[in-house]
This record gives sequence, C-alpha cells and structure tokens, in this order.
Amino acid sequence: MTFIRTRTPRETMLAGIAAAARQPLVERPRAVAAAIAAFAADPALLEGMDCPCCPDRYIRHLLQSDEEAGYAVVALVWRPGQMSPVHGHKTWCAFAVHQGTLTETYYAPPEAEGDLPQPLSTQLLNPGQGSHGPADPGLIHRLANLSCRTAISIHCYGVGFDRFGQDVNEVHAA
Repeated sequence: MTFIRTRTPRETMLAGIAAAARQPLVERPRAVAAAIAAFAADPALLEGMDCPCCPDRYIRHLLQSDEEAGYAVVALVWRPGQMSPVHGHKTWCAFAVHQGTLTETYYAPPEAEGDLPQPLSTQLLNPGQGSHGPADPGLIHRLANLSCRTAISIHCYGVGFDRFGQDVNEVHAA
C-alpha cells in the first residue's frame, strides 16, 4: 500500500509564497499577498505550532526564511490593544489576517520636519483579508488589534529574518 502525504495548509501557503517571491519585483507584493490570503483564514494554518503572545507588544513567530530568495514569513500575534508604531516599509511587504480582526490605518506623510503623519483612512481586516505594498517609507500605516480577542496575522517581508530589525520598518511615530 502506498501512502501519499498531502501538504498541510501552511506548507501549501509557504510553497505559494516561494513561487510568488520569484515574480518580478513590481508584481511580487501582490502575488505574495494572494498566496497568503488564499490560506490565511484556514483554521488549520498554524495547527501544531506554538504561537504564544507577549503581554507588552505584538510578537513575531518565524514560519520561513529564505535568505537566497530574500524574504521571510512570520506569524504576528496581537493581544487586545496592541499595535504597531506608525511606519512605512523599506522593503516590499504583504500580509493577511489569520484569526481575529485588525484595524489598518493609513496616514499622510508629514508636511514639514517635526510634524506627525496625519490619519487618512481606516479599514477593518477580518480573516483572509490583508494588504500589500512596495518598498516605500512614504506609504505609512499602522496595524492595531482594537478588539477584545487575540488576533494573528501572516506577514511576508522582502528581506531575510535576520535583517528585520534594520531593514523592514521606517518608524514615523509610536
């Protein structure tokens, strides 16, 4: 008897992200976002994986890092009330909500030195919904868990995991 092992939703999503990350740079964020969104709402996506939260801030859990292809995929766990700083990205990025609800707020860039970015619009993101963008620190946003339950989102950035600290976000305001 031959057994054929089927891929888990996470393995299938990561394979789709790997294929999308080989697209031309101008198409890559949208292609990666589609690969994430196709599986983000699947309850089995993180099955068997421990993704604890942190009481002080959202926390990243590495799902895959491909230094050669130049990207990394992480699951972010957000407790109620936790949010990112207001930031733009130095690299392309894509994400979708896996569990819970996140609020994404977009901001206008500061008009003058010392000014803060000003909110433009806000959208609620439910499981399977997300966003993407090119490397552009002027595209400013903030993600927040304004709900009363823990949220989890899946993110892919166009740098290896070891470079997240210096090469992903350009923080505009806390």
